Amino acid sequence: MTSATEMLSVENKPTIQKEEGQFSVVFRRFRRHRLAVFSLVLLSVIFLASLLAPVITTYPRDAVDVSAPNRPAPPGVSGSEGQVHVLGIDHLGRDLFTRVLYAGRISLTIAIAVVFLAESVGVVIGATAGYYGGLTDALVSRAIEFMLSIPLLPILLIVSAILLKTDAQLPLPGFMVRAISAILLASEREAQQVIVLVLILVAFGWLSAARLMRGMVLSLREQDFVESLKALGASDARIIFRHLIPNGLAPILVNASLALGGIIILEAALSFLGLGIQDPTPTWGNMLAQSQSYMFQHPWLPLVPGIPLVLVALSFNFIGDGLRDALDPRLKR
Repeated sequence: MTSATEMLSVENKPTIQKEEGQFSVVFRRFRRHRLAVFSLVLLSVIFLASLLAPVITTYPRDAVDVSAPNRPAPPGVSGSEGQVHVLGIDHLGRDLFTRVLYAGRISLTIAIAVVFLAESVGVVIGATAGYYGGLTDALVSRAIEFMLSIPLLPILLIVSAILLKTDAQLPLPGFMVRAISAILLASEREAQQVIVLVLILVAFGWLSAARLMRGMVLSLREQDFVESLKALGASDARIIFRHLIPNGLAPILVNASLALGGIIILEAALSFLGLGIQDPTPTWGNMLAQSQSYMFQHPWLPLVPGIPLVLVALSFNFIGDGLRDALDPRLKR
């Protein structure tokens, strides 16, 4: 009798389920978006290949193969010392496989640096404007509206032509220039060009993040936890940076992932027009620009930098779509 009673009590006892964490919920939702997962894997492969470019390739970045009878030469052409140019050689005799990997390293570094700096600046400015409101919010909002009304591409072309076509050097600390030069595997002068382009793109890239964060903070600052923090004597900086910004980061993460693809295309457009990173520093944009003179005789030539450029831009967009679905609180778990 006792054993039967114990069995019934065990069966009727409610099962306690361990609650799933927020990160686990987001990751599970993200995995449902198969294109986003595939894009993440593809981007990881491209990024790793660019990072290991000196190990993967058999030619130096700017080495010219003087033994090649034709320039440009198609994929699979034999080079000096019996080595094969997997993707062919360009009009100067440089190995295209080597240059497309180094170009990916530089183009991805520019995109990641621009988006990180622009989103950080936009988040801080937008959170400050939304929290304080009043005159601060009005000034920031009018400045954002004014900058958004300016046509972006013509301004970028003018500023790039002024800054990148001159030999003026930015007053940057030497260790910073050397560190960036080591990351890009480029000379210090080439690193200076990259820094100038990054700063130009950051100057116009923080606007959307500022507007998003301002809207999030305007809704969050009216909630009870903000009033409780003020009552407990928390400073404005602590409320903004420890509570408001972390609670409003979801749309910023989606915006950043989508902006990466846009910056990749924008940098390629500037380099294609001759106002971005200049040869011999390889980027996918200036490789496209160099191939336009030979594309009718050698139609495969623009595909070498064009295919990875399109794949990376699409991958960032798919990842942004996956993050948007994963971070949407209206979706069911």
